[in-house]
Amino acid sequence: MGKILMTLGIILLIIGMIWQFIGKLPGDIVIKKGNTTFYFPIVTSIVVSIVLSIIFYVIGRFK
Repeated sequence: MGKILMTLGIILLIIGMIWQFIGKLPGDIVIKKGNTTFYFPIVTSIVVSIVLSIIFYVIGRFK
């Protein structure tokens, strides 16, 4: 279990580092009006949901 958690941690670290350079994914909604900005990360939310689902599925398989 320790190796799995370390591997998942490294994967999440790499994803986080890549995310810093990308900023936002195509498909995220940004509306700018005057001095107000509305940012709705719909595609980012879907990607995070899929990644977390895969992680929890893999962890659940080892129980």
